[in-house]
Parts: sequence; structure tokens; C-alpha cells
Amino acid sequence: MSSRPRGARADDLLAVTEPARALVSAGALAAGFPLLRLAPRGEPHPVLVLPGWLASDVSTRTLRRWLGGLGHPTVGWDLGRNRGARAEVVEGVRTLVQRLADRHGTTVSIVGQSLGGIFARRLAERSPHLVRQVVSLGSPFAGVVARKRAPSGAGMYQAHRELRAVGTVRRAPALRVPSTSVYSRWDGVVDWRTCLQEEGPISENVAVHAGHLGMGIDPAVLWIVADRLAQPQGAWRPFQRPTRFGVRALFPPD
Repeated sequence: MSSRPRGARADDLLAVTEPARALVSAGALAAGFPLLRLAPRGEPHPVLVLPGWLASDVSTRTLRRWLGGLGHPTVGWDLGRNRGARAEVVEGVRTLVQRLADRHGTTVSIVGQSLGGIFARRLAERSPHLVRQVVSLGSPFAGVVARKRAPSGAGMYQAHRELRAVGTVRRAPALRVPSTSVYSRWDGVVDWRTCLQEEGPISENVAVHAGHLGMGIDPAVLWIVADRLAQPQGAWRPFQRPTRFGVRALFPPD
């Protein structure tokens, strides 16, 4: 896997085309829905889905409906827009996970998009006894050192452009619970290298074609999340790209 950073112009192009590429993911979801019916189904268990920066539960509606249709009791965070790691938000997420665990008598899987994935990992670090696994979607949790000159962006990307302007990146340490980081080299909001963790017996990084905004509706991402949630508790195995029924075409080549 190459770690060579993209140029500033390429970064800018990815940023400004993010909305259009999200529409492409939506179209791919509609076209690929028959294939998604073949996605793995495992033991139903509670799932919490966390939205990205400045997003609310509205942004995760498609993903939550998908997971609910697979039989998992799935909820959003119900905390309004994600405006960052405020104390009430951090405590609210932990309280919600505790409530879900108590209600269902089992640990909770957490799926977090972008900043939501960072929240999910922090909770898993602090309260691993509550968390079954973490699946992050385009979450820049790895430590970075910013370059002197950040590439320009547009709109919302201006506020977080430093997430795309990285120099040296070290992979984040693996969690004590199973964790899957879904990333894309075509991410126009964060540098894909900041989404990588150390791989090991219960940790992995999985690539997709999607842009940042389209992660929650991309068919390959939905397949990955379903497959990860289907893993038996205590018997987690790394993701294997499907080879049947043309589903493999949804994923980047090795």
C-alpha cells in the first residue's frame, strides 16, 4: 500500500466533488440493492450508529434501516447535531450504550461515521466491557503531524481541512475489542492514511471506493458493516471480500 501523499490540486478536486460522488454512491445503492440482499446475517444484537461532524441521525437513516432489516436492534444517538466532543455528548453516548447493554443483556456494536467513529473508539478504549465491536467509516483517528501549507477546500471542508493536510502519519493502536476501519483513497474530506490502525488478530483496515459523504449509503460499505456484525462474538475473523454474484466488483482491487 503506497503512503505517498496526494498533491494539493488532487486534494482540492476530491473535496469539491464530494457531493457529486455521494450521489453516485446513492445510485449504486439503488442499482446494487438486489445483491445486498445476499449480505451475511448473524446473531441479532444491539447496534448504535453515530453521525459525523455537524451531522445528525438523519444522515445515518439509510444505514440504520439497513441494519434493522438485518434483524439488529439499531438506534441513532438522539443527541442532535454532532458538534464535537462536549462533555454532555461523551457522557450521553456512554449512557446510551450502557442502557442498550442492560436492556438486551449483551454488549453493543458501534458504527460511527467520520467523527462518530472517533467517539466510538474512545468509548471502546474507556469501557471495553460494554462494546462488542467498533466499525468506523472514514474516521481520521490516527495521529498526524500537519504540513505547513494546507490545501484549500470549499464550504464545510474549510473548517476541517487540516484533516486532509497531513505529513507524517502513524497508525493508531488497535483497540481491545474487535475493530474495523473502513477507509477510501478517494476521500475528499480526510486523508485516508489518518483512518488506518495497526492490524492484528482483532483489528483491520478495509478499503472502499466511496467518498467521505457517501460512506453511509455506499453498497460496499453496507456489505462490510453487515458482514462485520454477523461475526460470532468471541470468534471474530478478518473481512474477506466476497467473490460471488459480482459483489467483488464493488471493492477496490488488492
